Amino acid sequence: MNRLFRDAIGGPLCPQGSVACIGAFDGLHLGHRALVGRAVARARALGVPAVALSFEPLPREFFAREAKPPRLMLPRARLAGLLGLGCDRVGLLRFDAALAAMPAAQFIERVLVGRLGVREVWVGPGFRFGRGREGDLALLQAAGAAHGFTADEIAPVLLEGERVSSTRIRAALVAGDFALAARLLGRPYAIGGHVVRGQQLGRTLGYPTANLRYGGKTPALRGIYATWAHGVAAHPWPSVSSFGTRPTVDGVEPLLEAHLFDFDGDLYGRRIEVEFVAHLRDEEKFPDLATMVAQIRRDDERARAILMDQAPQRASA
Repeated sequence: MNRLFRDAIGGPLCPQGSVACIGAFDGLHLGHRALVGRAVARARALGVPAVALSFEPLPREFFAREAKPPRLMLPRARLAGLLGLGCDRVGLLRFDAALAAMPAAQFIERVLVGRLGVREVWVGPGFRFGRGREGDLALLQAAGAAHGFTADEIAPVLLEGERVSSTRIRAALVAGDFALAARLLGRPYAIGGHVVRGQQLGRTLGYPTANLRYGGKTPALRGIYATWAHGVAAHPWPSVSSFGTRPTVDGVEPLLEAHLFDFDGDLYGRRIEVEFVAHLRDEEKFPDLATMVAQIRRDDERARAILMDQAPQRASA
C-alpha cells in the first residue's frame, strides 16, 4: 500500500473509515505532535487508519510566489516524520489554483468524506480551510452531523507561557537561539538530504564540503554555523556549515555546505543530517577568495571550540 497520496480528488482510500488530522505540520513541533498523537490514539481505539492531511506546497507558499516564506522542513522529512509518529497514511495534497478555489464544504465532501471516509477529524486551535479560509471548526462539526463524523480541536500546547508555533521556531532560528528551537520542536533543529556534487571549490581551497540542496524552498535560517553531521559514521561528526547562496562565488540556489573536520571519505549520494548548534556569523561577500579562506579558517577554529564543549543532542541518523 502506498502510504502517501497527493490527489484531492479520487476514489476511496479508507473503505473502513479513518481518523484524520489536518495541518501544515511544518517542523513537526510539540503542537503538531500533540495533534497527530491524538488522531493516532483515536484511530487505534476505533481500529481504523490514522491519516495526516497536509498540502504541498503549503498554502502560504502558493499565495506568496514572489517572496516565498521560509520553511522549517522539506516534504520528504515531513512525510517521514508523520509516518514515524504513527500515521498510516499521509496526504500531501497538491495545492494549486483548483484546490485554492475549492469551497470548504466541497473539500469536506470530496476529500474528508469521499476519499477518507472520516469518522473523526482533529485540528489545531484556530484552524481554517477552504476557499478564502471560509471553513472552520464550526463548519466541520455541522458537516459532521450530516455526514456521520465528529470534529474537534486539541488544546494549545504552551511552552514558557506561550503557544508553540512554527512562527516562534523560525524567530528562534533567526535569533540563533537553538536551545529554544529545540525545546519547541522536542528535538534539535536539523536538515537532512542526500549529498550532491557542488562546484567543488571548497575542495580546491582545502575545505571540502558535503552539499545538501533545499528543494527550491526558502530556508528558515542563513549564515555560518557550528554543526554536527549525522549519518556519516557511527557517531555524530563535528563540522562547520554554511547555509545560503554563496555571494562570493555568485551562488543563487540556497545550499547547505557542511565541512566535516578531519574527515576523509566519499559521501556523494549518502543521506546525512546536519544538526545546528550555534550561529557563528551572517553570510557575507568577500572581495577575493584569499580573504574568504582566511575567514573560513577562523570559522573552523571557532566551531571546533564550541563543539568540544557541547555534545550532540540526537542519535546519529
